Amino acid sequence: MTDVFITVALDTPLDTCFDYRWLEDGSQPRNKPQVGQLALVPFGRREAAGIIVEVKGESDVPADKIKNAIAIREQLPPLSARWLELCRFAADYYQRPLGEVAIPALPKNLRGEKSVSLDRALKKLARLDHAHDPAPADAPRLNDGQQQAVDAIAAAEGFAPTLLYGVTGSGKTEVYLQAASRVLAAAEQQGTQAQILILIPEINLTPQLEGNVRSRFPGVPVATLHSGLAEGERLTNWLAAHLGHARIVLGTRLAIMASLPHLKLIIIDEEHDASYKQQEGLRYSARDLAVWRARQLSIPIVLGSATPSLETWHHAQSGRYRQLELRERASQSAVLPKVRLIDMERDKPGEGLTSTLVGALKLRLERGEQSLLFLNRRGYAPVLACDACGWIGNCPRCTAFMVLHKPEHRMRCHHCSLELRIPRSCPTCGNIDLQPLGRGTQRVEEGLQRVFPQARIMRIDADSTRLKGSAQAAFDSVHRGDVDILIGTQMVAKGHDFRNLTLVGVLNPDTALFSHDYRASERLFAQLMQVAGRAGRAGQKEGGNASEVLIQTRYPTHPLYGAVMAHDYDRFASDLLEERRQAGVPPFMYQALLRAEARELQTALDFLQHAAQCTEHEGIIINDPIPMTVTRVSNVDRAQLLAESPSRPALQAFLKAWMAQLRATKTRARWSLEVDPVDI
Repeated sequence: MTDVFITVALDTPLDTCFDYRWLEDGSQPRNKPQVGQLALVPFGRREAAGIIVEVKGESDVPADKIKNAIAIREQLPPLSARWLELCRFAADYYQRPLGEVAIPALPKNLRGEKSVSLDRALKKLARLDHAHDPAPADAPRLNDGQQQAVDAIAAAEGFAPTLLYGVTGSGKTEVYLQAASRVLAAAEQQGTQAQILILIPEINLTPQLEGNVRSRFPGVPVATLHSGLAEGERLTNWLAAHLGHARIVLGTRLAIMASLPHLKLIIIDEEHDASYKQQEGLRYSARDLAVWRARQLSIPIVLGSATPSLETWHHAQSGRYRQLELRERASQSAVLPKVRLIDMERDKPGEGLTSTLVGALKLRLERGEQSLLFLNRRGYAPVLACDACGWIGNCPRCTAFMVLHKPEHRMRCHHCSLELRIPRSCPTCGNIDLQPLGRGTQRVEEGLQRVFPQARIMRIDADSTRLKGSAQAAFDSVHRGDVDILIGTQMVAKGHDFRNLTLVGVLNPDTALFSHDYRASERLFAQLMQVAGRAGRAGQKEGGNASEVLIQTRYPTHPLYGAVMAHDYDRFASDLLEERRQAGVPPFMYQALLRAEARELQTALDFLQHAAQCTEHEGIIINDPIPMTVTRVSNVDRAQLLAESPSRPALQAFLKAWMAQLRATKTRARWSLEVDPVDI
């Protein structure tokens, strides 16, 4: 009998891996374990799945303390050394244990005690025809800018980060598809395998892109990865990527952690989108990991956007990234919509709509064209109030208002999800005349139905698309022309190609102009440019008027709106970068945010105060601990502390030492660290 020891990474907050014994004997032949294989091991009172990160002949753990491994998933090829290296980098950079990075990146059905789901998925893949990979279908003719972009991407060798900077409707997706086709064809000519990874920011954008990919590449295996998939489907698609069967993999941010042994090109659409940053658990940036992975594999990466993030724009302007531009829309008859501002001090709104916007909506209805009203606030109204005594409907568990959802007869907290019935009278004074303050998408929908009773109106937001498949069904209705006026939140602002939409109305964008978050103006500009880009994509109809965007605002002279009217991202980004440089914030400063929460705010603040003093931090700026903007959520108080440095290596070195100190600190507060925070 020969003992072999394996070191296994498990999904635990403990910053260590664990040794187990793997028995080999003649009566029960067993293959020697391999690094990258999945192992089932005892952990405490349960069994847990982990990844083998080392195989060795002896262990430092005493013989009477070490436990025997239970099983190894031998039917699954090991995860590659490159994939493990990616996980190690993410663990080191984001200051998390390796197991907390690697294990959640795997489908849940791989982490279970039984291998039934794995065996079933492997048999399903084995039935697929691997031999037939027909040539891609004919692609549309590109304009000069698109063709130059495709040629440059396809000719790139080694690590070549490229910003594809193109106005909305300029045909960036077509560039992606034809560049992918060239990469796949080149691999086939060389007798090698190639995989393409395309990331998109949101789940609701996957059906449209997947449809485009499958129609362009008939017979080419395609896999989709996102959190909305059933677990069995996600496992099958993950295996297709891991085994090299899938040639094109589409997905949201979690797809960046997929095992792709033949990856040759990474594409990130709407690279500026905040959805690429995970906001719970491991708070990673899929965009940043994608760039690192491309460098690791020495392959090209394309970051596409009409409004690049300031970090990416800075890299392009400084020469670190190559910049390719698409300055015109793909359709020859399509031009960028004209943007006009409506001064709400002069044109007073009724039902939330100014007379100018109502007139524009009426004109589109008469012409049989579609309109979009954009309001990034769901629900009926942000708050319910009493005019008699000043009572306001606050959440009893959070420092936030309860949002009125009139159709559901509920008040709902968007922070803790608490739901209450709408009170019949004021709980303070008994007044029955309670009034909604402000407008959400539900109230705008109600007002529109009164103004245009004959119009076909549809609302698309997180409330109207809760059921699986409901979002896609709603978008299909818009594409079929079954909708005259679409009301939506950020769900409708990007990626969708509404061919008959000629008017976009923007309601209540002003609040972002005065946010304490220094990123707010960047996000607002991107949001406005993205939603404006939904108009006029199919080109101007014969005899028709040009598409337009109407923005209702009380601050028409604000320079941000001037840049939107001119479609001038270049000037806006340059001015904002200079402001950031002078203020000493990203991308000229690197940050990490330490959050703490407890039943009492002082407990959280005391922990953060200790954290600020517990280790040396020469060259690191430690700001004072402060309560978070929404201080209480679900009866838990929250506070934060920001650490900054102009040097990323210096910040990383500090964080490593800092985390060691904090993990040894006894506190009643729960805490977490976010590197490169996007919401402060």
